[in-house]
Amino acid sequence: MNLEIKLKVGELLLKKGLITEDQLNKALEEHQKTGKRIGDILVELGFIDRETLEKTLSEYKATLSFIEEEWDPASLDKELAKIVPERIASMFGIVPIKKENSTIVVASTDVLDISALDYVRFATGYNVKVVITTQEFVENVYNALYGSASATEILKDIVGEPEEKEENEEIDDVSIIEIESEEADTVSLGSVEELAFQAPVVRLINFLLTDAITKGASDIHIEPYEKRVRIRFRIDGILYDQMSVSIKMKEAIIARVKILAKLNIVERRIPQDGRMKVKVKNREADIRVSTLPTVYGEKVVMRILDKTSLVFDLDLLGFEENQKELFERMISKPYGMILITGPTGSGKTTTLYSALKRLNKPEVNIMTVEDPVEYNFEGINQVNVNEAVGLTFASALRAFLRQDPDIILVGEIRDQETADIAIKAALTGHLVFSTLHTNNAPATVTRLIDMGVEPFLVSSSLILVVAQRLVRRICQHCKEEITPDPDILRALNITDNNIKFYRGKGCSNCRKTGYKGRIAVYEMMEITDEMRKAIVKGAPEDEIREMAKANGMVTLREAGIIKAQKGLTTLEEVLRATA
Repeated sequence: MNLEIKLKVGELLLKKGLITEDQLNKALEEHQKTGKRIGDILVELGFIDRETLEKTLSEYKATLSFIEEEWDPASLDKELAKIVPERIASMFGIVPIKKENSTIVVASTDVLDISALDYVRFATGYNVKVVITTQEFVENVYNALYGSASATEILKDIVGEPEEKEENEEIDDVSIIEIESEEADTVSLGSVEELAFQAPVVRLINFLLTDAITKGASDIHIEPYEKRVRIRFRIDGILYDQMSVSIKMKEAIIARVKILAKLNIVERRIPQDGRMKVKVKNREADIRVSTLPTVYGEKVVMRILDKTSLVFDLDLLGFEENQKELFERMISKPYGMILITGPTGSGKTTTLYSALKRLNKPEVNIMTVEDPVEYNFEGINQVNVNEAVGLTFASALRAFLRQDPDIILVGEIRDQETADIAIKAALTGHLVFSTLHTNNAPATVTRLIDMGVEPFLVSSSLILVVAQRLVRRICQHCKEEITPDPDILRALNITDNNIKFYRGKGCSNCRKTGYKGRIAVYEMMEITDEMRKAIVKGAPEDEIREMAKANGMVTLREAGIIKAQKGLTTLEEVLRATA
């Protein structure tokens, strides 16, 4: 093992502030004379005690070792490049050299910090073991796996072609992603603003946005704590730890995001909301930014609306065949109210937009009022709520009725006033779509009446209620048949032991989770004449549910079990989403 590799122990202690540069130089001089290990020399000279040395080194014991044999880069398995993509290798200066079961061995010229290890572990789905080597070795392996490339070419591969630069102007790698404000003016990520635009911070935010969009994440959470800043992605509805960074970077990271979202970087006492647009290669995404003051600073959540990954198609939403026929029949009616219910993030907007896309024709006047307008449609008149100037759901609805609409979408019914106007519109010859937060379809009737809407108005206007949830899809690359846990079968009231069920075993395509993507499960309640009479009489929720089931309604849980039988999701997901 050569001197260059052995010096890494001293450099590690130096980086952690446990020794000074002068002390390290003295130890190096002694090492050249005696050949003793750097750590032992530092202890002998009194620069560090043995306990501190061993404690520091033990932090890396599980992930750190040194190359003790010759590796032939030409003989490396090319599949390693798929496990550790080039963008990750170039980001952290590492190269994969071996796969050992669930562990990937990577080589580096330096000790990786904990946040880097966490990120590589998350991004690859493998445990990570680091071996220390020379720069020459890393370059040889890199060229063998990925081909030689300049830093600029590597960055092109990550986020696309950079903008043209003036002669002799230094290339700023972060300007490759463009951010647009709500007013659609372009702001370069390379523009300088003292604290927020230091190179490490710029690269971090640039990389997070790029990686989140690439992985299909719906949200980025940046959360400050006492000693660290935790960063998480929500992928397929589940939050995953992404990395942790030093608390010293907190203010710079948050300021960076706030500037891009046109927020006030000085104001830290109150919540703020903003937005930006990100272009990554040929993919464009809207980013909704929300800040919230917490004990240790502002938490930031960035919601990603990736336009290129959207598919507003009723055939692909997850309807069972009879549900699809019912939904298409109801949205074809000339008037009445259709309500989509479910918690935040259950896909209600996607279902509504898919319906509007099917109905969007030149002979139809469609108007929507939303908070906010998430996606823009050609041929549909969309209005964004702005309560600061008095433009609420209710006031917009009143204006809509003077605009000769055929179809109206109300983003959400939040109060009695909005409900009354929406019902009035449904009773006067308009087809009205809206959403409501209830746990199931029958509860929607009770919720409207609790809001103050008269039962006879509910029964006269409502034609269909759809409750929905999103469940994770089984990864098709590692799908396998299983024998379910008896406790789960009992919890779901499944008594037939001959039904086949499936799960994802976990592979690199699904980050070892066994899931990739999501699909909706639906509970559809058509309002029949018998049900209308019961609503007017004040029938309780249980009675309405039994009437709906007698009319053929499949509950959310039953719909989920059907999806599990088809091998689309797991029983665990059904239990989680419909509990």
